[in-house]
Amino acid sequence: MTPAERFPWATILPFEGVWPEIHETAFVAPGARIIGDVTLGPQASVWYNCVLRGDIHRIEVGARSNVQDGGVFHVEGPRPDTDGCPTIIGEDCVIGHMAVVHGCTVEDRGFVGMGAVAMDDSRIGEGAMLAAGALLGPGRHIPPREIWVGRPAKFLKTQSEAQVEKIRFQTERYCRLAEKHLAELRGASKG
Repeated sequence: MTPAERFPWATILPFEGVWPEIHETAFVAPGARIIGDVTLGPQASVWYNCVLRGDIHRIEVGARSNVQDGGVFHVEGPRPDTDGCPTIIGEDCVIGHMAVVHGCTVEDRGFVGMGAVAMDDSRIGEGAMLAAGALLGPGRHIPPREIWVGRPAKFLKTQSEAQVEKIRFQTERYCRLAEKHLAELRGASKG
């Protein structure tokens, strides 16, 4: 069964002959649009009305990571001065509602807050957080476990291990929520 058949309520399309690759345990919600060179790992979830457009470079969402409602992922394609910037999301990451992630890397257990923007060639380190509403400009890097806030984003503080564990809790919660939403959607489609 193809991803488009598994998730008939979403828009899953090829671009230039490249179809998204969606792990059999991943979840894609109604209204989501996943186009082209996009890979969703085990138990990854893409929620209502998200757009992941892998047309000029690739997008990868790692195991158990979630892209919450209204999130927009795109990439920067090759130019004369660069090979471009894919969007790479590690494992156990949280991407908050309405976040825009463009040609950025989010390392394992990274967190992008609601309404935040991460731009080309930026990087959010392992267990680090870009706070809600923050803007991480092109080429900026947040070191592991740091919290950055504001527009433009600036260092606020370093997270404790307990704070980083809260990110893992959120990803586990979203894995369970995805299973419940999928069960509801499948039940509704049979009725």
